[in-house]
Amino acid sequence: MDGFPSSPPAAVRADLVALGAVLDLTVPPKTLDRNLLVATWNIRAFGKVLPKWQSAAGDSPRRNLRDILCLAEVVARFDVVALQEIKRDIEGLRLLLKALGPNWAWILTDLTRGSAGNQERMAFLFDLRRVRPSGLAAELVVPIEDETSLTEATMQQQFARTPYAVSFESQGAAFTLVTLHVLWGKNAAERLPEIRQIARWLADWAGGADAFGDNLLTLGDFNIDRLDDPLYQAFVATGLRPAPEHATLPRTIFDDPQASHFYDQIAWFAAADGTPLLKPPLRYEGQGGNFDFRPPLQGALSNVELSWRISDHYPLWASFSVRP
Repeated sequence: MDGFPSSPPAAVRADLVALGAVLDLTVPPKTLDRNLLVATWNIRAFGKVLPKWQSAAGDSPRRNLRDILCLAEVVARFDVVALQEIKRDIEGLRLLLKALGPNWAWILTDLTRGSAGNQERMAFLFDLRRVRPSGLAAELVVPIEDETSLTEATMQQQFARTPYAVSFESQGAAFTLVTLHVLWGKNAAERLPEIRQIARWLADWAGGADAFGDNLLTLGDFNIDRLDDPLYQAFVATGLRPAPEHATLPRTIFDDPQASHFYDQIAWFAAADGTPLLKPPLRYEGQGGNFDFRPPLQGALSNVELSWRISDHYPLWASFSVRP
């Protein structure tokens, strides 16, 4: 598929209008020289796309052209978005960029091999009118001490999906985003060592003399089950603090209101009293949320069907000030 088809059907245009109206009520507008909108979104199995506007029973893949336009409508409301769960085939991602238009760019990781990595990639999508890369693109790896070669044992020390860091600049505010998708494993205990190691790695970076460690933000799918569970405690043990406004928000469309998950996070380092350790002009504005796309998009679809068409995760966002 070389390009994005033009002239979507009337029903698709109506869906986009309805989606845009809900977004207007949920996400603050982009304001020149004032704010920076950062988001993270795990888009379920984001790979191939059905080359039709409507999906029928038995179609594979289930995500279609209408769904890509809906994804673009959401992504376009932010300045930079970290995406997780992009698959080997990046047709969907390419179409998403075409739908967003020429003002958008992307930085993509290589495929994560191995069963634990689930054949996934991660990406940053960013609005060039508002955000520019500022030089750094790096993977976070566990340091291997006193080793002269990569053995099977040392390879097992690495992250299941290597966290990916990119530095950006917006209106004079410099910041580094680290996106990740923590190992799922057989149970929560298997996730704990990886979350603990990532938190330590980030703390060492933020506390060092590297300029790219200033205004270090981490975001993505941490696979944390509950607020204040052992995974969460490992996550915050080195001083990372998630946006307070996210504490009570569901992360997936399958969440039980009585037992919501805490998978996705946007976090930064903070002092003991919770004051963000961010260098001006970047400041957290106390605005953050998720976006529930179900009301305008679900229609007759079940939650399972919607999860394969849009996602099982909600996008999570935070707004920062970039005013001097």
